[in-house]
Amino acid sequence: MDSLQQEEFDVLVVGGGATGCGCALDAASRGLRTALVEREDFSSGTSSRSTKLIHGGVRYLQKAILGLDLEQYKMVKEALHERANLLDIAPHLSYPLPIMLPVYKWWQLPYFWAGIKMYDLVAGSKCVKSSYAISKAKALELFPMLKSDKLVGAIVYYDGQHNDARMNLSIALTATRLGAITTNYTSVVKLLKKSVVNPDGSTDEKICGARCRDETSGREFDVRAKCVINATGPFTDELRQMDDATLKTICAPSMGVHITLPDYYSPEQMGLLDPNTSDGRVIFFLPWEGRTIAGTTDTPCTVTPNPAPTEDDIQFILQEVKNYLSPDVEVNCGLEPLHTTSQTDGLLLEGAHTWTPTMYISVAWDFDTLIILRKKVSLESPLCCTVGRRLHSGFPYIDAEVRYACREYAVTAVDIIARRLRLAFLNAKRFNSLDTDKKGYISLNDLRRSLEVRGQDVPGEKLHEILKEIDLNLNGQVELEEYLQMMAALKSGSISHSRFAQLAQMAEEHATKSVISVERSGGGV
Repeated sequence: MDSLQQEEFDVLVVGGGATGCGCALDAASRGLRTALVEREDFSSGTSSRSTKLIHGGVRYLQKAILGLDLEQYKMVKEALHERANLLDIAPHLSYPLPIMLPVYKWWQLPYFWAGIKMYDLVAGSKCVKSSYAISKAKALELFPMLKSDKLVGAIVYYDGQHNDARMNLSIALTATRLGAITTNYTSVVKLLKKSVVNPDGSTDEKICGARCRDETSGREFDVRAKCVINATGPFTDELRQMDDATLKTICAPSMGVHITLPDYYSPEQMGLLDPNTSDGRVIFFLPWEGRTIAGTTDTPCTVTPNPAPTEDDIQFILQEVKNYLSPDVEVNCGLEPLHTTSQTDGLLLEGAHTWTPTMYISVAWDFDTLIILRKKVSLESPLCCTVGRRLHSGFPYIDAEVRYACREYAVTAVDIIARRLRLAFLNAKRFNSLDTDKKGYISLNDLRRSLEVRGQDVPGEKLHEILKEIDLNLNGQVELEEYLQMMAALKSGSISHSRFAQLAQMAEEHATKSVISVERSGGGV
């Protein structure tokens, strides 16, 4: 806060969402002295309530081709370039995601195939992976919850998925690393102005900064800047009218609603695009944090700090999934502001430096302490009793993660729960229903009985095999974190993704075998 008052900035950005943090990073990367203020937490609005997709816009390409709209085509082309850039600069937060487009009429199969292939063609060298067609049987194998009646096949194409809130936070932290001053819980209460003399002798008022309030203490102070950028999203007109109360509104906010469904509504590593909803809108079903996100809507609305989904929007989405709907549903929505030579292209975001998908392997080889820690330290050990203390018996998060979140500008409990740990997407009800005695763990027999109730017959040998992989403390019991991993393993039919178990096994081997460099091994497991 003190740094904001000590100098005049070249740029003051108001708003800490994706647009604001992006502006701050762009300005800081160009050597401009930059400040950013956000009246709540970074990503507290729309930037944490998105569909989590990094996409070029398949439906916009369709409009561009059918309407011969060059501007729409250019927008898709640029979006596909930015998709590739985000996947490159933040590999720890983003990844390619296959999305299935089911086809229920034979004539649509070549039509959709040609359209998706055009999407790949426009992406050019920035294409994530090539699209392909699959049979009805394969589509049902990959996406068991699909309606099979009249299904003729499907097209699978690739876009990107990311952790939207943490991506935005990484952009803010990267701007800070490049010299920007970024603060959350700092609101603008007034725009500062000064008189300037024009060449003809007349005078005008020019914005030269803003009076800000520290929302945690109530203290007000002035921030001087040569330029003020309005990046307040749906609240654009609120800031504009601080400059001139007579200005007409230019923002037409639109509400995008998503509902959160149990994980079994979508495969673990594949999404679904439904282009044929009852009113012509597009609906996505996407895997996210062990759940399924379904949405989005596009409904005109009024501006509000805490938007609530309308019953009509909820019913529209529920109607599209009515044939396989569970009552275990959560809802969220965000507001989208619709309006009548980059230095950041390729700039790695915070956390991406030296990161690779196999970084955990090199860590196991580079540090000899891993095997010692595994044998001597547990969550119950006095050595780990403070930072390793579990915050709640029902969730696998520890005190150290909260401390780290505070270093990432977290101020309130909601900042940590909803936007740092993404705990709002984790549902522990199923585990708690099995843990009737509230011991914090369940037995394999409890798990097997629950699976049988759900119609899943899993052999005891397979359960023991998976438990052996994920039982990090070797106590033969299934705790919450292990339960979540086990259900993911049962769902995917594989246990090879359990990096924790791989890491522990490799540490054991490292204690007795010579080290092989990552380069020589190719980084494989």
